[in-house]
Amino acid sequence: MSGVALVVFDLDGTLIDSAGDLAASVNAALERLAPGAPPVPPERVRTFIGDGAGTLVARTLAAAGVDITTEQALPVFLECYSARLLETTALYPGVAEALDALRDRRLAVLTNKPGDMSRTILAGLGVAGRFARICGAGDVPAKKPDPAGLRMLLAEAGVGPQAAVLVGDSAIDVRTGRAAGVRTVGVTYGLDPGSLRATPPDLLVDDLRELPGRLATPAPA
Repeated sequence: MSGVALVVFDLDGTLIDSAGDLAASVNAALERLAPGAPPVPPERVRTFIGDGAGTLVARTLAAAGVDITTEQALPVFLECYSARLLETTALYPGVAEALDALRDRRLAVLTNKPGDMSRTILAGLGVAGRFARICGAGDVPAKKPDPAGLRMLLAEAGVGPQAAVLVGDSAIDVRTGRAAGVRTVGVTYGLDPGSLRATPPDLLVDDLRELPGRLATPAPA
């Protein structure tokens, strides 16, 4: 994967483990909207993450079996989540070191999480300055797997698809990269590794610290 000038990262499940705060927030919203409803187990909420806040809320409401619309619940969830963005959220092991080793390349984030929350989290974790751009919902025309956000980052960087990679933890990221003609890297430690078996990326890594060396290695003939 040599010749890579731009590395674009997914956020949840790739750079950060935010499942605990997301589960606590969506259950806090559920308690406010439907007092007495049983909370959805955190391990189940983990499987709802990755398609954006609206989908997370809709899946949680369905799992809880409550008669509340996503439109009613979404603002309450966002309020609950904004109060606990960094209670338990942390970088995955090796992420800070990998970002340090990639300082010679342009780095960006493309996530389906709201952009303002994404920037707040990465700033709180001390790594926001590593990225030329941190883009999320509200910053791009459409959420992944629509390639519009990735194409925007390519245009801003002034590089072609062949000079970029998209790093993520799910099939959503693989489909986004392919739709834009960008090579993809999957991380096996994330929220949805099973989807990477069904939709394989160009490269798999078990630890993000593997990535800098792999990007410097020419692809096999």
